[in-house]
Amino acid sequence: MAVTDDAFARVSGAVVDADGLLHVGDPLGEQRRLAAGVALAPLGDRAVLIVSGEDRLSWLDSLTSQSLTGLRPGESTELLVLDPHGHVEHAASVVDDGERTWLMVDRSHAEALRAWLVRMRFRLRVDPQDVSDRYRVVGGTRGAVAGLAAAAVWYDPWPGVIPGGWGYAATDPHPGRERDWAEAVVEAAEYERVADAAARGAQAVAGRLAAEALRIAAWRPRAATEADGRTLPHEVDWLRTAVHLDKGCYRGQETVAKVHNLGHPPRRLVALQLDGSEGMLPEPGAAVRHDGAEVGAVTASARHFEEGPIALALVKRTTPVDVPLTVEVGDGDGPPREIAAAQEQIVPPDAGRTASVPRMPRLSRRR
Repeated sequence: MAVTDDAFARVSGAVVDADGLLHVGDPLGEQRRLAAGVALAPLGDRAVLIVSGEDRLSWLDSLTSQSLTGLRPGESTELLVLDPHGHVEHAASVVDDGERTWLMVDRSHAEALRAWLVRMRFRLRVDPQDVSDRYRVVGGTRGAVAGLAAAAVWYDPWPGVIPGGWGYAATDPHPGRERDWAEAVVEAAEYERVADAAARGAQAVAGRLAAEALRIAAWRPRAATEADGRTLPHEVDWLRTAVHLDKGCYRGQETVAKVHNLGHPPRRLVALQLDGSEGMLPEPGAAVRHDGAEVGAVTASARHFEEGPIALALVKRTTPVDVPLTVEVGDGDGPPREIAAAQEQIVPPDAGRTASVPRMPRLSRRR
């Protein structure tokens, strides 16, 4: 049974695009329901890969940033595929069921990752496949996805620091501390069942805009947005959950170790509280400026149900942490405009093992 990208188009108020459901007419309410565990979010921008074969975990361990040889069935983690210079090429959410390793990835990265894995098989007993034509991903809280007939369920470890990982963000409490997020891999029939229930009003659903707003508010990096081809894991605090600093050799490991132990990443991720008076959000790639000079770019933005307009941005490491910034916005009619953006430090300028970073209270509109 094939799954159509517009399976949720028949839900009242639904707005869909090539990647499925964007929202059902109430993005802020959808965020509330999604965070409360009432709604489910069909994530059409995710793809599903599986790796079968006896050597799958040791093979993935040797290729990626994560330690996987001891991964237990049902245990969730995530990995990064880095280039030889340590830049993030791909990221995947990982769970193994004892027979297959499931990889949930951004759809825009899926084919490139699958092709690379196929090239790296050599003579090992592994078989990477893209099974997105048979499986889809549905997100929500642990409780929300528990009722789904799932082939695999991934529980987001963010913002915890996994064994072998390292957290740079010094804010206490971390804004993602209460994040309850899971992604269930379901077969076509189950995906259609959820869509039918939503169309009848028997199941609350939320679009990708709601899921993305909750992610941004939790400072959670994602390959489709925060990996621009030159992103180092350190720059976006990804050492927390996706990098094992004590494991064996893998592509890009030398840069990971060198930057963490001896240097500082050239950029750092910041959270931005945006001036909402213009009623506009910056697009990914929008320029971030300080005193008129461009210091970085927005990676993602959203209108949060509690925080208001927010964004994540990568800025130069040397950008002062306590200065006001501006962000470029525009609607295509006339020249771009600048709106005020108050920055909140995520990765400190002196990020690294030897950095002495004080614990900092979080500034938030929730207060």
